Amino acid sequence: MASFGDQTPAQAFGIRALFCGQTMPLSLDWIKRLARWAVAVGAVFYFNDLVQDVRGGMTDGLGHAIGDDFINFWSGPFLAWHHRATEIYNFMTFHTFEQSVVGQSLQDYRYSYPPTLLVLMAPFALVPYLPGLAIWLISGWYAFYRALRLAMPKGGALLLAAATPAAFLNTIGGQTGTWTAALFGAGLGLLDRQPIIAGSCLGLFVNKPQLGLLIPLALVAGQRWRALASAAITAAALTTTAAFFFGVDIYSDYLQQLTQLRHMLLEGVVVDPWGRMISVFVVVRRLGADVPQAYAMQALFAAVAALAVGVAWYRGASFGIRNAALVLGTCMATPYLQDYDLVFGALVVAWLWHDADVRAQIPESSLFFASAGLLLLPMLSLFSTWLDKVIGVHVGTLLAMLSFVPLFVIAAKCTLAPPRAVALLPAE
Repeated sequence: MASFGDQTPAQAFGIRALFCGQTMPLSLDWIKRLARWAVAVGAVFYFNDLVQDVRGGMTDGLGHAIGDDFINFWSGPFLAWHHRATEIYNFMTFHTFEQSVVGQSLQDYRYSYPPTLLVLMAPFALVPYLPGLAIWLISGWYAFYRALRLAMPKGGALLLAAATPAAFLNTIGGQTGTWTAALFGAGLGLLDRQPIIAGSCLGLFVNKPQLGLLIPLALVAGQRWRALASAAITAAALTTTAAFFFGVDIYSDYLQQLTQLRHMLLEGVVVDPWGRMISVFVVVRRLGADVPQAYAMQALFAAVAALAVGVAWYRGASFGIRNAALVLGTCMATPYLQDYDLVFGALVVAWLWHDADVRAQIPESSLFFASAGLLLLPMLSLFSTWLDKVIGVHVGTLLAMLSFVPLFVIAAKCTLAPPRAVALLPAE
């Protein structure tokens, strides 16, 4: 590939690509330079965020804890493994405990995760909050990087893992995005070679059920019975273990909390509760639809996504296509999707760019712009409030949601094409 110095400005910056649909807008060297700049800028912003987060001791003085949502992930297992599990899904007692951890008033943090996560997070019950936050962020990013290496065996995974904007969003939010991406990357990346391990990774989505909606469909359609059994056993084992240690009633507490959160966050009992959510349901609500209309639109998108995933896996589409269809189809199907969840977008981009079937059917420039959208547009959700005031519509959230649609269309288009004789898999 030619460097910028060997190209005209029109070639390098994509003018020809916009009209001809062939050449990639930027050279690989320029993409790497931009990625390195993104890492540097992200590091500066994260350091500034840390400084802001300790203005009030362990909070920013505005009700946000240092590590933000990690206060939930740490407090839940601490209470559970100190014989106080009944306090986790009680908002007042849980909120009081979290405020005692940081020593300041907090906004309305809630533990909205299944009891199964308390089992996996048990080690954090033994670690103080701040060291736990560091372990959580570093190990989550490293797991994401290792999963990305499966998709990029020839190199480049380190830079992409460090420069992925959604990973930055995940870090400042203290959230699960890197872990989710790692589970998708390991579960789908190892499926053909180590189905038992792969199934166990996919079974861990019992802790993020809104992102595991289409996994059983994919495994059944692809006749991956060993992986399906492994996933089911893993999910059942975690569910049983949580019930054994914390009591069966903890599940009814969780479901009651989930119902309350659905009314608050999705159906909008409070004013503009959606924050940086980017699901189809939330975008339709932001554009003025009522709850039944939003559910109907979400159901339509979910049906389209399920059909595409089922066809891709049933027909034995190539490695990158079937994986991208599943992950992006999940984005289409779930009503609860946050910007930090799109860390797994880096995996989708890697899968599709390394898939010979995709490269044979899709113009390089189209793949480039669709990939750039998936990686970059989630950042707009950070500025959605400002954009709303300037433009007058919820353009930030809308564009963030649309970030995963173009590559989903590409994956669906490639699914319908005749499959190659041999599906290309990443090397060991």
